[in-house]
Amino acid sequence: MIEIVPFSKEFTTHFYKLNLEWLETFFYVEDFDREVLSNPQKYIIDPGGFIFFALEDGEVLGTVALMKNSDRIFELTKMAVAPNQRGRKIGQKLLTHCIDFGRQMSFEALILYSNRKLENAIHIYRKHGFTEIAVEPNSPYVRSNIKMKLTY
Repeated sequence: MIEIVPFSKEFTTHFYKLNLEWLETFFYVEDFDREVLSNPQKYIIDPGGFIFFALEDGEVLGTVALMKNSDRIFELTKMAVAPNQRGRKIGQKLLTHCIDFGRQMSFEALILYSNRKLENAIHIYRKHGFTEIAVEPNSPYVRSNIKMKLTY
């Protein structure tokens, strides 16, 4: 059975490797990515964000982060699933967990940045209530060409 657990330092390497593999497979790794992935405690946890992991029998299958944007708005980011685990809806489980977590924590909204070539992911985001909004000119991600928001 797959369980979703919060960040602990023992998972830092998994967070880095899963995300690096995903970025290298589908896009490329930006300097901003390397900086955040190398130190999730500094860039995500310490400023008030959250990281979750999907585990099965102690094995890390996937991960996702909620990076603090403002007091009640968080960015859904750094979602990655191990290549040999794709197709098991682990990403959807992580997404649902983040949405439910945001509701429990009284978030105002979740935002995310993506790329239109990830059609399946965008379809899933829409299915869960995310709507497209404008990508700001100074977006932190060069590869991003779509921004979406889920308002609670």
